[in-house]
Amino acid sequence: MLKASDAADLQKRGKSVEETEQQLSRIAKGFSPAAVRRAATVGDGIARVSDEEARSLAAAYDADLAAGLSVAKFVPASGAASRMFKPLHQYLAASADDQAKMNDEEPWKSFFNLQDKFAFAKKLSALKPKNKADIVAKILGDAGLNYGGLPKGLVDFHRYPDGQVRTAAEEHIYEAVDYCLSGGHSLVHYTVPVGMEDNFRRVLDPVLKAMGGKVSVSFSIQPPSTDVPALTADGQPARDAEGHLVFRPGGHGALIGNLGRIDADAVFVKNIDNVAHGRLMPQTSLWKKVIASYGLLRKRMIDSILLRLDKDEASAVADGFSFLDSELKISAPAEIRLADFEKQKFYLLSVLDRPLRVCGMVKNEGEPGGGPFWVEGKDGVLSLQIVESAQMNLEDPKVASIVAGSSHFNPVDLFCCLKDRHGKSYDLSKFIDHDAAFQTHKSVNGVDVTGMELPGLWNGAMAHWLTFFVEVPVITFNPVKTVMDLLRPVHQL
Repeated sequence: MLKASDAADLQKRGKSVEETEQQLSRIAKGFSPAAVRRAATVGDGIARVSDEEARSLAAAYDADLAAGLSVAKFVPASGAASRMFKPLHQYLAASADDQAKMNDEEPWKSFFNLQDKFAFAKKLSALKPKNKADIVAKILGDAGLNYGGLPKGLVDFHRYPDGQVRTAAEEHIYEAVDYCLSGGHSLVHYTVPVGMEDNFRRVLDPVLKAMGGKVSVSFSIQPPSTDVPALTADGQPARDAEGHLVFRPGGHGALIGNLGRIDADAVFVKNIDNVAHGRLMPQTSLWKKVIASYGLLRKRMIDSILLRLDKDEASAVADGFSFLDSELKISAPAEIRLADFEKQKFYLLSVLDRPLRVCGMVKNEGEPGGGPFWVEGKDGVLSLQIVESAQMNLEDPKVASIVAGSSHFNPVDLFCCLKDRHGKSYDLSKFIDHDAAFQTHKSVNGVDVTGMELPGLWNGAMAHWLTFFVEVPVITFNPVKTVMDLLRPVHQL
């Protein structure tokens, strides 16, 4: 499907001809939907922690930090604010008559009447907009706030009684101080759009300086090598006007390599737009510590079993099987349970020697996105997975019924242990379920193309990790998907 002239372009992008051909072939064939068998619920895949247990776990986590546990925070921040401000773009594109009608309808009525409640209200007022259409134009345009051209992380989200205004990216710094300080220091890593690192630094440097070195930041971009090709309707590789292959970003799953390069014992993962006002920090911090301590306790149990297996201690086998049964809900095959020590050891090492994650789960209140499910793998074994709707065949009545009856939602609230029992970082590329990709349909220069999204960062990219789900309060989930969300109470003074 490729031309000889494509090789040079692929080399510049860091992709091979073989990989690109494989991706084009997979896009053409399509992808099998996730074999969802039932929803994970409290008591069946999701752990519920009492208030007393939560306090105890949080205290244990604080003790781990004091003892030198190194913790970082990983924030995917590549997303543009354009989607957040899509309603405003639609408003500007409307005729003057339609704008007049919209002014008297919700949500526009609230948007204009409550505009002084936005954190960026003071900056907007200084631009002296002439009318409602000009208000929108000055929010979006580069002659104004330029929010139509910035990443979401650089949008002013919250204001404080002392007049301070914080962007989403800044709020993640303040969060890190509250639950990620180890030895008086923490690292926050942002994945940012190409060419935007300096913009982030200009916003964050004053905050970092005021904190006196408690927090440092690092940045990375989504590697061009993770971009994916696309096919036209006639099954040919999509090309631009000059005949070069068209590539599109592979989705947040492309960031698994970025995550794997973080040098820390453990890493929190949280989306850039999921930050509440600082007044809600006590709840946020408490439950971050809870899921971290929950994971660290199990990580220690696993490491102990594996280290004893390394020493050929026979008693470690029974403890390993017990952990599989009680914690991971995995029943070892009968032939393994009856096998000799070496086969049992090999099995337990293959199952337990993996990166570990604890995922906070909130009760489903209608937010769009993925959720926790029991999914059957090719080997017939059920495992806990976060599955997006795009990965499921919702036309299958059984699947649709399972989804309709699901009780919890994935807020992207993860605690990850990335090192093995010897302190060596795992190669995260070895634990991806490459079959968890899915087709996407886009328009490129007016031409409809079919592409693919790589296995999502917390979906297929972590499919073969050791996974635990813990219920967390809804108050810890405060996403800003559209500008109107900033008017919710959790984002106000």
